[in-house]
Amino acid sequence: MCGIHGIYHFDRQPVEPAHLTAMGNVTQHRGPDDEGQHIDGNCGIAMRRLSIIDLAGGHQPLSNEDGTIWLVCNGEIYNYRELRAELQAKGVRFKTGSDSEVLLHLYAVEGDEFIHRLNGMFDFALWDARQRRLLIGRDKLGVKPLYVMQDGSRLAFATEAKALLALPGARAALNHGALPGYLHLGYVAAPESMFDGIRKLPPATLLSIKDGQVSEWRYWRMSSVIDTQTSTSQWVERIRAQVEESVRMQMVSDVPIGAFLSGGVDSSAVVAFMARHSDQPINTYAIGFDGGEAEKLYNELPFARRVAELFKTNHREIVVKPDVVGLLPGLIWHMDEPIADTAFITTYLVAQFARQDVKVILSGVGGDELFAGYRRYMGDLYAARYRTLPAWLRGGLRGVVERLPADRHSGVLNYLRLVKGFVSSAEEDADARYRSYLQVMARETVSHLLLLPQPGSDALDRAFAGTNATDALNRMLAVDAETQLPDDLLLLTDKMSMAVSLECRVPLLDPDLVELAAQIPAASKLKGGQLKHLLKAALADLLPQDILHRKKRGFGTPMGAWLKQGLAPLLQRLLAPEVVRARGLFRPEVVAGLVADHGAQRIDGTDALLSLMNLEIWSRIYLDRRSSEDVAAELKSYLA
Repeated sequence: MCGIHGIYHFDRQPVEPAHLTAMGNVTQHRGPDDEGQHIDGNCGIAMRRLSIIDLAGGHQPLSNEDGTIWLVCNGEIYNYRELRAELQAKGVRFKTGSDSEVLLHLYAVEGDEFIHRLNGMFDFALWDARQRRLLIGRDKLGVKPLYVMQDGSRLAFATEAKALLALPGARAALNHGALPGYLHLGYVAAPESMFDGIRKLPPATLLSIKDGQVSEWRYWRMSSVIDTQTSTSQWVERIRAQVEESVRMQMVSDVPIGAFLSGGVDSSAVVAFMARHSDQPINTYAIGFDGGEAEKLYNELPFARRVAELFKTNHREIVVKPDVVGLLPGLIWHMDEPIADTAFITTYLVAQFARQDVKVILSGVGGDELFAGYRRYMGDLYAARYRTLPAWLRGGLRGVVERLPADRHSGVLNYLRLVKGFVSSAEEDADARYRSYLQVMARETVSHLLLLPQPGSDALDRAFAGTNATDALNRMLAVDAETQLPDDLLLLTDKMSMAVSLECRVPLLDPDLVELAAQIPAASKLKGGQLKHLLKAALADLLPQDILHRKKRGFGTPMGAWLKQGLAPLLQRLLAPEVVRARGLFRPEVVAGLVADHGAQRIDGTDALLSLMNLEIWSRIYLDRRSSEDVAAELKSYLA
C-alpha cells in the first residue's frame, strides 16, 4: 500500500528527480515507511510505501531480472500467491516476497492481458524500457484512485491530485465544468475532478503512452447477463462461500489487522468470517457520538458491541463529539476534492482510532451496492403500488406532502422526509425517479444557483446509457457501481484511511463476488420486498436475527442538526451573501433561500448546504492557496 506518481515528457526532456521527490513529499501520509523512484530519460515513476507484505524486501520500484521492466504499485494483489506459484512453475525467478512483483512478471509473460488475472485493489505504473512505453492502470471497481494531468509537454499521474500540483507550472484552478455534477450529486464523478486540467482515470481503465501517443481503454465492465437457472438455495450457498473466501483472501498481511464494526449486516459478516479464519481474537473498532437525540440516531455502538461479544473480538469503541470546525479543512485537503457525504468525517475518526493498534483494516463497504441494501432500491416496487391509487387521490396527496416538514435527524421528521421524496418523484420514469433519490440538489436548483450554468450530460446520464441491465433493480445497481461507489464511498474510504497511514480493504467488493452478484435476478435480490434478502439468507446461521434485520443507518454524522445548532454561525459565515458574491460562482439569493428553507425544516438541506460549505473551504485551501491550519483557525473564529 502506498501512493504512486510519475511523469512522462513528450518532448523527450529528462525527468528531474527533484520533481518526483516533491510529489512524494506531498503524499508522505500514504507511505511513511519508504520511498523510491526510477528514471529512464523522459519517464520517471516513483512511490511512497506503507509496508504491509514483505516488510524488508518489498521496496519499490521493482524490476525484472535484466532491468528492462520497472513497476510501482499501490494496493494489494490478493491472489498473488497463486499467481506466484504459477509463474515459478514456468521458470520465473522472484527477487522479493512482495505481492506487487507478480504484476511485473505477469506483464512480461502475458503483455497487457495480465490485467485480467489480477484480483485486488490497486493502481500501478509500469515502464517497459524495451518498448519505451509507460502503462498505468486502475483496479476494476476503482478502490484505489488515480489522477492524470496532461498538457502539450508532459503527462503526469498520481494517486492524489495534490501531488500533481507540486510540479513546476501546475497551479490549482477550478474546473467549472465539474460544478453542476458536484452540486447535483455531492461528489465529482470520473473522469472529471474539481481541478481544471486534472482528471480521474476511470475504474477498470488502462492508459498507455508510446512514442508520445496516448491511448486509453476500458478492460472490464460488470456483467449484465442474468442467470435464471440457479435456484435461490444455490444462490445462498454460492454467496456465502464467496463472501467467506473473499474475507479469507483479504486477511493476508505481515502486520496487525482489524475490522471496522458498525453492527450492520455487512461489517458483521466480515467480522464473523475473519473470526473463523483467525487463531487470535480479531481487533474491531466502532464509533458513536456524544450528544442529544440527533446523535443517538447515529449511535450504533450497542449493535457493534453485540457482534463483538458474539465473536469474542478484541473490541474498542470511541464516543466522540468531534471538533468539526477544526477537522474540516484538513480532511478536505486530504480528500483533494469537496464532498457532501458526512461519512468522510466518521471514516477519518474511526480510522485514526484504529491506527493506534493496526496498519490494515477490513470494511463492509460495498455490500449495499451488490445486494440491494438501500431503501431507494425499493422505489419501483412502491411506485407501482402508488400508481394504483386514483389520480385525484395522488394529486391530493402531493399537495399535502409538499407542505410537510423534513429533517433527517428526528425519527418522525426523517420518515416525513422520505415520504416527501418518494411522492414527489413517484409519477416519473424509473431513471428520473432513481435520480431524485440520489441527488443532493435537483438539476433545476443547480441551474438557478449557478451564475454560469454549464450544459451537457452528467455522470448519471452516462451511467444509465452505458448499462445493459434488463431489469430496473440491476440497472440501478450498475449505475451505482459506475458513479457513487467509486467516486464517493470508495474515494472517501481511501483518502480518509490513508490520511492516517491505514490500509483499508473492502472484501465485499472482491471482483469474483461482484461478478457473482451481478448475475442474480432482481426478484431473488429483493424477494418478498426484503432488502439484501439473499445475503441475509446466506448469513442466517452466522448472525443473530436482530442484527440481520435491524433498521439501517448511514455511516455519517448528524450534520444537519449541528448546522441548526452549534455550527449555525459557521454556516452563516461561509455562505454569507458577501462571501458567495466574492467567490463569483453562485447567486447569493438562491444560497440564502436554501439556508432559510433548511432552518425552517421546509427541506432537509443538509447535503446541499454541506456541498456549498465544503466547496468554499476547498476553494480557500486550493484556489486561495492557504494552509488547512490557517483556514481552520479562521473557521474557529466564527464560533468564538
